[in-house]
Amino acid sequence: MGLDEVMQAVGPRQLYLLCLLTVLQIFVAAHAVFMTIVGATSPFHWDFGNLPSDHSQDNTTANESQQFRHWLRVTNKSEIHRHVHFDPGFSSVITEWFLIGDASYKINMASSMYFFGVLIGVITFGQISDRYGRKKVYLTGLALDILFGIVSGIAPTYQIFLALRFFVGVNNGGMSLVSFVLLQEYVPVSYWAITGSLQSLSFAIGISLYALVGYFIRSWRVLAIVINIEGVIILLPSLCIPESPRWLYAQGRWSEAEQILESFAKKKGQQKSVVSLKPPTAQNVGEKANVLDLFRHRILLERTLVLMFVWLICSLVYYGLTLSAGDLGGDRYLNIALSGLAELPSYPICLFLLSRTWSGRRRTLAGFLLVGGAACLIIIFLPETKGTGLLSVVISQTPAILGKLSISAAFNVVYIYSSELFPTSVRNVGMGICSMSSRIGGIIAPFVPSLKSIQVSLHFVVLGVAGLLAGVLCLLLPETLNKPVPEKISDLYGIAHHKRDIVVPQASVVNPAGESSESEEDFAADEGTALIQ
Repeated sequence: MGLDEVMQAVGPRQLYLLCLLTVLQIFVAAHAVFMTIVGATSPFHWDFGNLPSDHSQDNTTANESQQFRHWLRVTNKSEIHRHVHFDPGFSSVITEWFLIGDASYKINMASSMYFFGVLIGVITFGQISDRYGRKKVYLTGLALDILFGIVSGIAPTYQIFLALRFFVGVNNGGMSLVSFVLLQEYVPVSYWAITGSLQSLSFAIGISLYALVGYFIRSWRVLAIVINIEGVIILLPSLCIPESPRWLYAQGRWSEAEQILESFAKKKGQQKSVVSLKPPTAQNVGEKANVLDLFRHRILLERTLVLMFVWLICSLVYYGLTLSAGDLGGDRYLNIALSGLAELPSYPICLFLLSRTWSGRRRTLAGFLLVGGAACLIIIFLPETKGTGLLSVVISQTPAILGKLSISAAFNVVYIYSSELFPTSVRNVGMGICSMSSRIGGIIAPFVPSLKSIQVSLHFVVLGVAGLLAGVLCLLLPETLNKPVPEKISDLYGIAHHKRDIVVPQASVVNPAGESSESEEDFAADEGTALIQ
């Protein structure tokens, strides 16, 4: 029996690992949208000399605002502390370090620094885990993520806080990538789409839960520490998880892989099954390729450029809507919670459309991007709501919710679609380039909401136009539904598709009754790339 067949019937231990690493995404999401609450603006008024007193920031005239901004630039911190008064029932990094006026860009800088750290993390952690193992890198990244997250809650200065947000991003993004791969390698290939979607679902739930916790904990320092307590709760049971059996096999550590597979195959009340792996007898023969091939061949170049742009826009619009959710009018916490809940229906919808011949991959992706872009443009025509009730918020935020649902579905679809467009020989490097492109979108996204200082709806215009353009460009790509996945770059040019000689491991399982079966499988399945929102 092949190795994947050994894991075909998911056992209790695999379900436990699935739950543990899926819940982890709730913790990952809290750090990804951390600044939506701890970087929230707070009403304030000032009282200084000839400046108008007891005026909120939102009610000043242009001349008063100009005077105040000039005063902020030329006044030392102690003076600002004495004459600027924030809402005493709320604290954030803004109230902590007076990030107002010309210093308000530092709020977005903290978010961008986090996503820049994620970019570094996904590049480095994947390579390190290939060499030293998934479990060690995952545990190290999670522990450091928690450590830097807690320390950021007690950072004495903004500069230290900014540096800590970078290190949180490195470890959070890298650890999340490795945990995704680790979970996929715990289960059969046939379960990968389900496990990947469950992790995305958990990420969306994490956004809503973060808003709920933030509603009750108004001190940003306490909130920063509390969200890392969940990380500690996940870290402790993670100390006992097994290494990836697929990685162990690839390293030639047969006996260790066999022991893990035996524990997976064991059912409650049954005797231990015996798994015997046999090493391959020859070397894989295949096309050698590298990242330069993505840009050397015309067809592959067109696909790569379009997909890089689509991934960037998916990340830009996703985080642009998420990070601006609190500024859409009404209650900030309710808006953020609805932003997360809006994603939940997107995953079953896209799974349904992906398998239909009338929609397929290309039309599904293009459709979600076009709807998401159109929803962003509709927002600019809506009047700002002043009500905080659930009904008024839901009605007024329907376009934003629709946009978030659509872009979440597009983000999920583009991962599946991209893996089918790239030939096997360059699939990992192709997905890696696309993932890096999406991180660039994440770095830019925190600054998009700040465009409202130029024009109140300009950021939604940018997000809407970007979504529409990405949707149109998707139509240039070929459909992949029910079509063979290209194995080599030459397959893209219509050259005869010759099946490669695939060297596979052999595995035999002896069940408690003593019966034995043996077969071959393609163990060299692509590792995959995590979709880190």
